Order: sequence, then structure tokens, then C-alpha cells
Amino acid sequence: MTGRRPIRSTLPGGLRGRSRATRTGVLSAGALVACASLAVGCGVVPGATGGSGDDDPITVMTWAPQDTGATNKPGMPALAQAYARWVNSQGGLGGRQLNVLTCNDHNDSVAAAKCARRAVKENAVAVVGSYSQYADSFFPVLEGARIPYIGGYGLTNAEFTSPLSYPVNGGQPALLAGLGSALADACGPVTLVRPDTIAGDQLPVLLDSGLSSGGHERAHDQRAAEDATSYDDQSGRALAREGTGRGEPGCVVPVLGDRTGTFMDSFRRASENHPDVRTATVLGSVDQTAINASGGASGPYEGAYVTGWYPSVGDPGWDGLKKLIKEQAFGNNDVDAADAGVQTTWIAYTVLKEVVESLGDGEVSADTVRRALDGGLEVGTGGLTPDLRWTFADKLASVGFPRLVNADVTLQVVREGRLVSARQGAVDTTRTLQNADVA
Repeated sequence: MTGRRPIRSTLPGGLRGRSRATRTGVLSAGALVACASLAVGCGVVPGATGGSGDDDPITVMTWAPQDTGATNKPGMPALAQAYARWVNSQGGLGGRQLNVLTCNDHNDSVAAAKCARRAVKENAVAVVGSYSQYADSFFPVLEGARIPYIGGYGLTNAEFTSPLSYPVNGGQPALLAGLGSALADACGPVTLVRPDTIAGDQLPVLLDSGLSSGGHERAHDQRAAEDATSYDDQSGRALAREGTGRGEPGCVVPVLGDRTGTFMDSFRRASENHPDVRTATVLGSVDQTAINASGGASGPYEGAYVTGWYPSVGDPGWDGLKKLIKEQAFGNNDVDAADAGVQTTWIAYTVLKEVVESLGDGEVSADTVRRALDGGLEVGTGGLTPDLRWTFADKLASVGFPRLVNADVTLQVVREGRLVSARQGAVDTTRTLQNADVA
């Protein structure tokens, strides 16, 4: 959608909402010394490593790409360090101090593997709340050391198949399936503009699963460089195809991470003669900051539908995260409570806290953390997700996602330049994903 077209008063018919209770979950809080820079783009909140003894500090790692020409998520490691400072001032996790290692994976497979090897070297008990598209590089290292991966961003299929992975959201599968079902009744031809990467190769079939569930034809798959500085050609080609549709106007779905804003700059210029073509995307490819920078209510996102994993940032369930940011990360613009990466990291550390507390006075190690998670521990997140419990025989195991235990998505819309909830509650995309051709 564009700023020139009035917003519909009705919502797409593909999503059927169900309410999700929202409870404010305020975690313990604390302070830890600032992190020191390490080699390979890594940092550490100083302290003893590992977590083998009853009173030893607990060491974990959070990684994400920073300072690259593609997608960056600096708020995730920054939030992890703020969490450590917050929780340690209150006595730590289960009476143990929390050490947070951070690492920059540079959007590079070699660097991602180096981050994983550092986690092994430093005796990390888990990798928590992290972002990397190079699962083939880091998972073999973690699996070799039996280190659990808690709350990854959900970029790759491996995050929903590895026995060492404990995702807190439905990742790209749920977002794309939910978006497709929302657009099925609202769009003519649909064009997906996505990165020409291994991770990007997984996106078309997921969007198509939602479109197909609503009786819509498949989307046109249009690849693009993930680090381009202009998308004039891609915008022109997408608009040329949308103009061939009959009935409902076409929809263009850019899912390019940080480069979605760059695409929309090109799209705004190219779409001047195509006022009815709409846009839609997923959280992580757009946020309120990007909407503001593109012109707000007069920009190309106005009226666009956006799927996310969690309630909007105004939900009371985020009060604990906002309190942490105010007390420990105030002034750090990387740590934004509305950022999906920051939100995922917060929930991942909520899981870690529950796991450590479940161990009582016992040993906290990679093995004991993993056994607790595999042993049926159920984690509540204050209504931000359904209660989380990981098995290897869940509903989506038959389609290759045995670790995907939270398929909920929320539907939001850009209205008068603000990203707001388009429907109360969350939608479970399990049935849509069960019909996806992901083989």
C-alpha cells in the first residue's frame, strides 16, 4: 500500500484471531560491569567462566551481526549485557552471577563459526537470544559441545530441527505463513522480493503456504542482493508484474531485513504511477523507526500489513523489558523495546532464568540446562508467547519443524504513520504450516 491510497476499514479475511492473555512478568534486575572488547568482534562481561559449581558464575553468549552492509542487530547483544547488569544487582540467577559474552557474526559464515567456538572455549552453558543466518556454520560447533541454543531469531530451518535448538517464536516460517494468509483475500498478484541467499531461498514456499490456504495463486519470487544500495530495477520489475493483475490491486512484499527501507525508497519513486499497488512485510524488515524515516503517514508503508511474533510494544507484557531499558540501557539507541530482536532476546533470557531457577542449588552447565529443557520444563513469558515447552514430537514435526513450538503471529497495520495492532490477540499458523511444501 502507499500513502496515496485510503486504508480499508476491514481486515484481510485470511487470519482468524484468538486472544492471548497478557500478564506483566517482571524479572529480577541487576548491574554488572561494562563489557571489554575481545578478538573476533566479541566482548565479555568480565568474571569467571563456566557454571560448573554451585556458586560459580553462569556464562552465556549472545551473538548478532553489527556494522555490516546488510542486516544488523546490535540491540540483541546490548540488551543481553543490560540484562546481566540488571539481574546481577539483585543477586544474579538463582544466586549465581551472570556473565554475558557477546560476539559479532559479521553476517559471515566464518565469523559465525568463530563465535560458536568462542562459546565452547569460554564454557558457555548456552547461547541465548541470538541472530545469524549461518546455522550450517555454528550449529555443528554447538552440537559437538552439546551447548543449547535458546531463543534464536528464527532465520533458518536448522533452528527448528536441531535437537540443541529451543526457539521462542515461529521464526520466518510463521511470519511468512501468517502474512500469506492475511493477503490471500486482499491482493491480486503478489510479488515477494527477498535476499538472494540460502536463508532467502526458504521464504517463497512459506509465503505461498499462507496464500494457498486462502485459495490464492503463488507469489512471484524475485531475488535481490541483500546489501544493495538501490533497488530501482527490482521495484520496476515488481510494479510491472502487479499491473497485469485483474480485480484486486497487486501487493509487493519486500522481506530484505535492514535493506527493506532501501527498497522502499526506490519503490516510492517507481510507484508514482501505480497508486493502488500495496505493500506488506514482516517485523524485522520494518519497525516504527523505519516507518518514521520513510515519511510516516505520507510514506510508502501507510496501510501496509505487517506480521510479528509478539504483541505490540504497548502491551503490558513488555513492562519488564521497558523497566530494564530505562534502568540499564537508557541512552543506548540500539536497545529499542519495539525491536523484534530485542524482544526475542528478552524472552530468551526469561527462558534462561526459568531454567536456572528450576535447577535449584544444583549444577548449572550446558548439560543440566539442556536436560531441564528436554525434561518437560514449561516456561511462561507473561503472556508474550504461549507457555513454551520443547519436545521432538510436536505438531509440526511431520513437515520438518520438530522444534517449532510457538507458531503464533500477530497482525499489525501502519495507520496514520503508526504501527498498531490490526486485530486483537494472536493467530496460530500451525495448520497453515502443516500444509506447507517445505521438503
